[in-house]
Amino acid sequence: MSSEFPGPECQDHTDSALFGLCDDPHPSGRRAYAYTKEEHRWIAVVENPHRFAVTFTAIDNCADIRRADGKMSKRCDGMLTYAVTVIFVELKQRRDKGSEWIKTAELQLKQTINYFEGGYLLNEYPKKKACIANSEQPRFRSSQMERMEKFYRETGYVLRIEGTIRLVEG
Repeated sequence: MSSEFPGPECQDHTDSALFGLCDDPHPSGRRAYAYTKEEHRWIAVVENPHRFAVTFTAIDNCADIRRADGKMSKRCDGMLTYAVTVIFVELKQRRDKGSEWIKTAELQLKQTINYFEGGYLLNEYPKKKACIANSEQPRFRSSQMERMEKFYRETGYVLRIEGTIRLVEG
C-alpha cells in the first residue's frame, strides 16, 4: 500500500456549533467537505455544542490508498478529528430498498480504517468511531444493531448509521 496522509488542501477546520458534511454527486471529482451554509447540500449534520476545534479530512479524492495488487482501494469520504476522538465518515445519497448501500459503506469504512490503523496519527485518538450517513434515509432501523456490534468486534470502532453526528466530550 502507498499513500501520504492528506494535506491541508484536503482539510476543513471549524468550531461552528452546527455544520454539515457534503459530497457533491459523481462525477464532480471534488472531495467531500465540511460546510456551514446551504443546509440543503448537507448529507450529514454535525452538532458541535461544545464548539470543539474540528478538522474534517477528506480521504476519497484525496488519499491514494492502494491494495497490494496496485489497484485503488475502497475508501470512505473522510474523517472528523477533535480533542481525543476520530470519526470516519461515509456519506451516501441514496434511497434504496434493503441495506446494500449500508454494506457498501461498511466495506469502505473498514478498508479505510484498516489502512489508517497502520499508522497516521490514530494513536493520538483513543476514542474511535465510524458513521454512515445517508441524507435520503437519515434514520436507521434497529435491526442494524447486530451489524454495528460486529463492526466494533472487527475494528474496535463504534459504528453509527444516522444522519446526525453529535460531537461529545471525552
